Amino acid sequence: MKTQLYYYIGIIIMYVMYNQFFQVKDEKTNAIINILFASFLFGYIAFIAFKVLKNLKNK
Repeated sequence: MKTQLYYYIGIIIMYVMYNQFFQVKDEKTNAIINILFASFLFGYIAFIAFKVLKNLKNK
């Protein structure tokens, strides 16, 4: 479980770093990249929640 949380923290750090330093100048492209990043973050947190619920069910 710790490894998934470390990956999630890493993805959040990459998201913040992108928004602070590496933004694309084109506003539409930047919005698309931010939407994809946020979607991946929400999807990954849903995956972590699924794994937690699955582990609780098995105990």
